[in-house]
Amino acid sequence: MKTAGWRSALIYGCAIALCQPLAGCGSAEAPSASTNDKPATPKAATIPADAPLVIAFGDSLYAGYQLGPKEGLAPQLQAALAGDGVVARVQNAGVSGDTTAAGRQRLTYVLDNAKAKPALVVLGLGGNDMLRGIGPDQTRANLDAMLAELKTRGIPVLLTGMMAAPNLGSDYAKKFNPIYPELASKYDVSFYPFILDNVVTDKSLMLADNMHPNAKGVKVMAEGLAPLVEQALPDAD
Repeated sequence: MKTAGWRSALIYGCAIALCQPLAGCGSAEAPSASTNDKPATPKAATIPADAPLVIAFGDSLYAGYQLGPKEGLAPQLQAALAGDGVVARVQNAGVSGDTTAAGRQRLTYVLDNAKAKPALVVLGLGGNDMLRGIGPDQTRANLDAMLAELKTRGIPVLLTGMMAAPNLGSDYAKKFNPIYPELASKYDVSFYPFILDNVVTDKSLMLADNMHPNAKGVKVMAEGLAPLVEQALPDAD
């Protein structure tokens, strides 16, 4: 199991930032509007039809909540890979407001309708479960089922983690926070412990709600994920 860096101070900062009235990470009705705070966007390279397919399967943190079509995680991850000389097609399968239960319901459909068998699925759900106070046992069971389905299909996974907000109490956190590292270990998948690492504590990288990254923040996320994605792709060193 590969791991990304773990910084306790950043995790604490995230918990404080997420200490908001319970609500989902975005909503399905939220408009897709570009912010004025954009990173420089290089001209997209042509991706061959047979390029490895990476599916970014998650919630609003993946979907690009309130961002333009080229500012979400999928296009920025694809650009980060291209910048490293790695050619891959990254498909956006993020849905704002998705819980792990909703993701579990739609995973089979997404996989069955993909244009090719994915070389990798980047899986990141559970933030909305936490914000809604859904029982951690349900979150764990849903993520476990998704990882089992991907294993059955022989699809590698990069799992991205989330942390519980302090207003839910220490008992909830003790049950929620271990879900991701324990499942990553169980299924021997690549693991990025905290999807908002190096982002949530920097207000210049966040939208006004202090819960979602802006375009620059998503770029930081993409650059953090890119090395693990590259390791999982075919012909990687």
